[in-house]
Amino acid sequence: MAALAHIVGAREGEDIGASALNADEYALFAQVGRACRVEAGQRLFQRGDSGTAMYVVANGAIDLDFGDDLVGKRLGSRAFFGELGLLIGDHARSADATVAEDAELLELGRDEFEALAQRDPHLLAQFLRRAIMRVVMNEQALIGRLRRRNQQLQEALDNLRSTTHQLDRTEALTRTDELTGLTNRRGFVLELEQRQREGRLTGHVLVLVDCDRFKSINDTHGHLTGDRVLQSVANLLRAVAGADDIACRLGGDEFCLLLRGHDREAAARITGYIADSARMLERMHNWPPQMTSLSIGACMIGDEGNQWEYWYAQADDALYRAKRQGGDCVEWQV
Repeated sequence: MAALAHIVGAREGEDIGASALNADEYALFAQVGRACRVEAGQRLFQRGDSGTAMYVVANGAIDLDFGDDLVGKRLGSRAFFGELGLLIGDHARSADATVAEDAELLELGRDEFEALAQRDPHLLAQFLRRAIMRVVMNEQALIGRLRRRNQQLQEALDNLRSTTHQLDRTEALTRTDELTGLTNRRGFVLELEQRQREGRLTGHVLVLVDCDRFKSINDTHGHLTGDRVLQSVANLLRAVAGADDIACRLGGDEFCLLLRGHDREAAARITGYIADSARMLERMHNWPPQMTSLSIGACMIGDEGNQWEYWYAQADDALYRAKRQGGDCVEWQV
């Protein structure tokens, strides 16, 4: 058993929930873990064994014996153990693990860990943060008894922090458009879903922005020039977005802006400013072009309880009216 489990089991009366996965985490781990059945009385490993995997109890029970005068622990459904064997590799187990009753376990090695990071880096980072917190809290209580293990624990913490940092960076990258630095479609949808769950979407203004004659710019001047135009549009949207607003590149030459706390008149001033600024910048830098005029469609998000797709369709209808009029204008969906 990893030193992490050693520490967690050391204090009698500790909250067992700290060493168990929540429902979302368990569902994720169950997708990639290797299921294995074990029988009562079977020894999974003993102190000193080298371990490279962690385990999650699907059902049944596992007993941990830490030896010396440390309190043992019985693990039940969703409990996890042995994570330092996975995160460090070839880590010496610090407990005997015995099957207390017939059980089914999920076993996760390095390949499964990588699959977890690919599927849901945010949820895995959440799990690792809790594991780190658990180590830190218990290290303070047991520092005198576990002095000889401090170096090993420090290496584990460094590894966990590094892994969490990498996961946070990975999550940020999966939500960010590489070319413009704006939120991408995935990040935009995730933020929308959260605001809708929390009832914070009513009163927002959805603005869809499309670059006029963008294909012609690419065909005439090349994709590098086209990329610079997209970056200019992104910079313009970023400049008008407030702290609670979201500026997003949906894909290609389509952008959107979600404005919070603006009435129709205030939002109209913002959309007008975007269109006017783009028009002015297009005239100032027209060869090679660094900006293009914009077609803009907008709508107020009401409190009728409609799904996000409904409001997107409303703004999209307004955008197409602007395009049909030749672009370089703002249309609102009533």
